[in-house]
Amino acid sequence: MAKRDYYEVLGVDKNASEDEIKKAYRKIAIKYHPDRNPGNREAEEKFKEAAEAYDVLHDAQKRQQYDQFGFNGPAGAGGFGGGFGGSMNMDDIFSMFGDIFGGRAGGFGGFGGGQRRPQQHRGSDLRLKVKLSMSEIAHGVTKKFKVRKDITCSHCHGSGAEAGSGTETCPTCHGSGVITHTTQSIFGMMQTQGVCPTCGGEGSVIKNKCHVCGGTGVQKGEEVVEIKIPAGVAEGMIVNVPGKGNAGQRNGINGDIQVFIAEEENDTFVRDGNDIIYNLLLDFPTAALGGEVEIPTIEGTKLKAKIDSGTQPGKTLRLRGKGLPAVQGYGHGTGDLVVNISVYVPKTLSREEKEALAKFRDSDNFKGDSSTKRSIFERFKNYFN
Repeated sequence: MAKRDYYEVLGVDKNASEDEIKKAYRKIAIKYHPDRNPGNREAEEKFKEAAEAYDVLHDAQKRQQYDQFGFNGPAGAGGFGGGFGGSMNMDDIFSMFGDIFGGRAGGFGGFGGGQRRPQQHRGSDLRLKVKLSMSEIAHGVTKKFKVRKDITCSHCHGSGAEAGSGTETCPTCHGSGVITHTTQSIFGMMQTQGVCPTCGGEGSVIKNKCHVCGGTGVQKGEEVVEIKIPAGVAEGMIVNVPGKGNAGQRNGINGDIQVFIAEEENDTFVRDGNDIIYNLLLDFPTAALGGEVEIPTIEGTKLKAKIDSGTQPGKTLRLRGKGLPAVQGYGHGTGDLVVNISVYVPKTLSREEKEALAKFRDSDNFKGDSSTKRSIFERFKNYFN
């Protein structure tokens, strides 16, 4: 199916509250639930589409990025279509959102239940902050981090059980992973389902828990993680790295790492979106007579630029394509290098310099007329605007 706006998918307004989003998702998910539409491929795709939309819109941070950047948000290499939902399978959906239907196993009362899907625990996400230089932002960079996190238990290899122990059917839910509550209401007897408190929705319990991890299948450890940060990122953006967060209990699903981008100050340039600004200070003779100057670039090289005679303070030069690239998946092209020109006036002069300049004080050619003053004023007004 063609990708649709997430608000359109759930049928909610862009100002919808979290509760309204949850209710809308539950309504659609129940309508297209696979237990109600066995073998219906179209219903399954709509079920996944709704889950992807809910995955983004119910999370304030992801929602803010989606509202700002659309589908191609800078939250991983694939934007929202990848790391935030597009790669979800049915087990992922039931694992993350199964509680919305009344039970994490995915079945729900009133529709005959359905085949139980084993509960998979998902590890929590980790957050990192990284400061990038302008050069790293321009070219993209791979960073290595030593991260303290939950890792798979080295003794039981994530099973949570001692060697030769294994699991047995949960005595509380008898393997279903859910418990059913029957209540009386004005509409008659109502059945609701919830996660089994004994097995946590897995349907089985460990006979002899691992002495290292206590049955969780995870232990504290360290891992060196390589994170690729695309070119063009900016302060406040988040790069999402799927599967590198805390390990899920008992061989569950790993969480993600969210990398928060910060920018280091640059002594030479100022960033303005994808453009970079360089302030060029000319000496008076060069501004008056013209000449050639060198302009630094973020590549570390220097470009030669011609200065016309009579160049006025406030004039700008624009070097096309010498700025920063657009972040991956958002926008196109590369920004420019904008050179703002100002003219240096020395604070102190030697006697010879004063005598030389005094000769030109009364020359009409060294006095600006009203049109010159207006031109300079307009340049400064546009600059501050």
